[in-house]
Amino acid sequence: MENDTEKKEGQEEQSGSSSLVQKIQALGQTNVPQSPDSNIHVLSIIGQIEGHIQLPPQNKTTKYEHLLPQLIAIEQNPKIEGVIILLNTVGGDVEAGLALSEMISSLSKPTVSIVLGGGHSIGVPIAVSTDYSFIVPTATMTIHPVRLTGLVIGVPQTFEYLDKMQDRVINFVVNHSHIKEEKFKDLMFAKGNLTRDIGTNVVGTDAVEYGLIDEVGGVKEAMEKLNELIGDANDTGQEEVIQ
Repeated sequence: MENDTEKKEGQEEQSGSSSLVQKIQALGQTNVPQSPDSNIHVLSIIGQIEGHIQLPPQNKTTKYEHLLPQLIAIEQNPKIEGVIILLNTVGGDVEAGLALSEMISSLSKPTVSIVLGGGHSIGVPIAVSTDYSFIVPTATMTIHPVRLTGLVIGVPQTFEYLDKMQDRVINFVVNHSHIKEEKFKDLMFAKGNLTRDIGTNVVGTDAVEYGLIDEVGGVKEAMEKLNELIGDANDTGQEEVIQ
């Protein structure tokens, strides 16, 4: 009996030490703060947005086919009352980014985005797709025209396709933010702001001044705003039930 007890204790110690090692390997620390059961879901869009072509393994990527089912699950889950989108992206696949933007904007639940570090290129439509958007003071957003990589067929139809794709991005951003179309196009086609490229790098407060983002702020402001939106949504729901 003593041998069996010793064996069990040894196995427990091994499993405990192995889980501790796994935590250190994955997170770099032993004690990780646990969030309580919350009515708010946090969705992170980090690195490059991966579309139909798989990117190299060393790239930090957000696979859009992983996020689309999550957004459906969020919409169906009655326990989730609001969503925060954390954005630190260099951009990526245009159609994948637009798909995410359309999904986020069509959620019935209140949504708030925070641009951290960068919300570049196709990250701009994702940032403005929420009900309310924040940007930290040091974050930047690069606005530039759509471009293609790889083999391009040099025919007029290719350029027409690019132009139409660009219009889709412009229309989405203009319809989901307070920026004027003329101003957004001016920023997109500006010369001299980016090295060997056209476009504009917009920093925190400038993004708010242009009407692209609603407010400068971070986690605290975003949580306060989302809780406010959740409260408004609950009040509206109660009024409908009473009627």
